[in-house]
Amino acid sequence: MKNNLYLFCTSLSMFLFGGNSLICAQDLEPAPKESGVLVYQLRVGVNIGGVTPIPLPAEIRELNSFNPMLNMSIEGNVVYWLNQSPRSWGWSTGIRLENKGMKADSRVKNYSMEIIGGEGEKVAGNWTGGVSTHVANSYITIPTLVAYKMNNRWSFSGGAFWSLLIDKNFSGYVFDGYLREGDPTGAKVVFEGDKTASYDFSNDLRHFSYGIQLGANWKFSKHLNVFSDLSVGLNNVFKSDFKTISFKMRPVYLNVGAGYSF
Repeated sequence: MKNNLYLFCTSLSMFLFGGNSLICAQDLEPAPKESGVLVYQLRVGVNIGGVTPIPLPAEIRELNSFNPMLNMSIEGNVVYWLNQSPRSWGWSTGIRLENKGMKADSRVKNYSMEIIGGEGEKVAGNWTGGVSTHVANSYITIPTLVAYKMNNRWSFSGGAFWSLLIDKNFSGYVFDGYLREGDPTGAKVVFEGDKTASYDFSNDLRHFSYGIQLGANWKFSKHLNVFSDLSVGLNNVFKSDFKTISFKMRPVYLNVGAGYSF
């Protein structure tokens, strides 16, 4: 009887004091913190868009045809998520090699232009008629973005991009119209039938450009995802001392493609 009483008292003491001490010790231990996670990605996409004034000026009367061309991009980037939960903020950066080009035919009136004559001379003035433009530029682009992961499938990003021009072409020809040399009241040079005159503003393109980028990403497996990124240039594609085209031209492109996360 005495032994049973002793065991009961000992057990009760351990329950009241030892157990409470264990609970207190657990309460005092700091909760483990969720660490950030790095995700590396390789992405391949196609740029669809063009180089355009925003808004369209009165000189451009209509767009007769447009060819977005096949503008490829390949990008390696890294995304840092602040924690591993389904919802998280983060940031992203990387490096992208991309083409931005187009072909377009339009009708214009009193459009500032500098054409190349039959003997290589340049003639500047105001053009009324058809204009065919071919743009084929290549860039090294670095995006710097804020990212938000809404769940295990969807994530979004927004921020800035910085581009360095590495290959350039902005050229074309005028047709079916006339050029007023110097100003809208100058001497009239007519181009009829199959007669054309070329122009080339490639050397007047700016080497550095920047703008804003907004994107969405959908993850359909552990490693594979699809994405779309809209980029809008904020500075003129032409150098500041280029005055032939009187309005600013900006690249506006939607990049769509697929990516692999390591």
